[in-house]
Amino acid sequence: MEKISAQKLAEILGCAASHNAAVIDRISTDSRQISPTTLFIALKGERFDGHDFVADVIKNDCPLAVVERKIDGVPEEKLLIVADTLKAYGQIGAYNRSLYKGTVIGLTGSAGKTTTKEEIAFLLSQFAPVYATKGNHNNFIGVPQSLCELDMNSRYAVIEMGMSAKGEIAYLTSLVQPDVAVITNVYPMHIEFFENFEGIARAKAEIFQGLTSDGTAIINADTNFADILESEALKYCNNILKFGKNIDIDANFETAQPGEQYVYNAWCALTVVKALGLDVAKAAAYVKDFGALDGRGKQHRLNLPAGGSYTLIDDSYSGQPEAMMLAIKALEQMPIENGGRKIAVLGKMAELGNTSQARHIEVGRLLAQTGIDIVVGVCEEMKDMLAQLPKSKTQYYFADKNGVADFLLNKLLQNGDIVLIKGARYSSKLYQVTEELLKSGSDKR
Repeated sequence: MEKISAQKLAEILGCAASHNAAVIDRISTDSRQISPTTLFIALKGERFDGHDFVADVIKNDCPLAVVERKIDGVPEEKLLIVADTLKAYGQIGAYNRSLYKGTVIGLTGSAGKTTTKEEIAFLLSQFAPVYATKGNHNNFIGVPQSLCELDMNSRYAVIEMGMSAKGEIAYLTSLVQPDVAVITNVYPMHIEFFENFEGIARAKAEIFQGLTSDGTAIINADTNFADILESEALKYCNNILKFGKNIDIDANFETAQPGEQYVYNAWCALTVVKALGLDVAKAAAYVKDFGALDGRGKQHRLNLPAGGSYTLIDDSYSGQPEAMMLAIKALEQMPIENGGRKIAVLGKMAELGNTSQARHIEVGRLLAQTGIDIVVGVCEEMKDMLAQLPKSKTQYYFADKNGVADFLLNKLLQNGDIVLIKGARYSSKLYQVTEELLKSGSDKR
C-alpha cells in the first residue's frame, strides 16, 4: 500500500488526532505478522479477539494499532480508537483504492467467481501488469485486505466480492469503486438467507452501485434474472456488455479442459478484455493455457497403491447445485483410457433452505441419465440423490467423509479410472478426501 502517516490515518478514521510520528506501509490483522511500519487492526472474530494481542504487538515494535477501546499498559499515542475496527479496515482500504491510478474490475457471482477472476487476471496480464484478489479473499475482511495490498504499479486490478445476504455487495462495492463491474451468474446459492430467488439477483446487482455513469457493467445474458441485472445496471451506468451462447465474442478459442463452465468463464474474461479496448483475438489465443485451480476442477494423475494410475478431478471447494451438475456433465464428456470408469464422489450441498431435498433429487436425476459408472454419496442428504439412480448404476453411501479415501484407494479405484470429487466444502468436508488422495500418490502430470 501507499505510505500513510498516523495523522492521516486518524483523519480517515475520524478519530482523535494522533501524536504518533509513525509512517505505515502495511496493514495486518495477524499479530504474528508485524514490523516497525505495520498497522495492526484488532478485529473481533468468533474464536478470537484481536484486542487480546495488542499489548504484545506493541511490545514487538508495532508502532500503531486500531482498536475499539483503551488497552491496559499501552500508551494512548499508540492507539487509534474507533467504534468498529472492521469498518475502519474498510475505510483504510477504500482510501488506498482512491490513490490507485489503474483500472479496477470488480466481480461477483454465485459460482465460479474465483476461477473467473483468475482467468481475467491471466488474460489481462498478456497486455500489462495485473493485481488480483488472492485466493477467495472476497468478504468484509478479504476485500479491505485486497485494497490495502493493491500493487500501485499494476495497470489493472481485479477484485472479487462475495455475499450471503442483502446489502453485503453494496458495502463492498462502495469500497472497491470498480470501473468495470462483472456478474458471472445468478444461482440459488445461500437461498436460505433470502425471501426468494429474485432477491439473490438483486443482491448481486448491488455491485453496479459502485459504478460511475461512464463505467461498464458486464452481465451473463444466459443466467437467471439477466433482465433484472440489466435494469439494475442501467440505473448507474450507460455501458452494458453481455456474454453468452448467442453473443459473438469475435474470436475463437479452446479451453484447457471440457465443461460448459469453462467456456462461460472464458466468455466472461474475454468480454472484460473487450470492455477495456484490448485485442480480444490476442487474448483468446491464451485461453487454452489457463487451467483449473486447486479445488475448482484441477486434474491430477495419481498412482494407485497396487499399481496403475487414475485421474482425480479436484472440484471439492464448493457444492452449489448448478456447479455440481455442470461438473457431472463435464465428467461425462471426458474420454477414458485403459478400460477405466467414470466415478462421481459427491457430498451434500449446503445453504439451500427448504429447497434442499428437491435440489439433491435433481442432481440424482441428472446422474441417472448419464453414462457415469459409479456414484458415491457422502452425508445424509445424498440419500435422496442416490435414490434416483437405476439399479444398474453402482452406488455407495457414506454418512460422512471418514473412510472415503481409504475405500477409494484400496477397494474401488482401478487403473484408468477418472474420479470427480465435489461437495459443500465445510459441510461435506470432501476437500479432506482430496488431500488424502493427493498425499497418497505422486502427481504424474
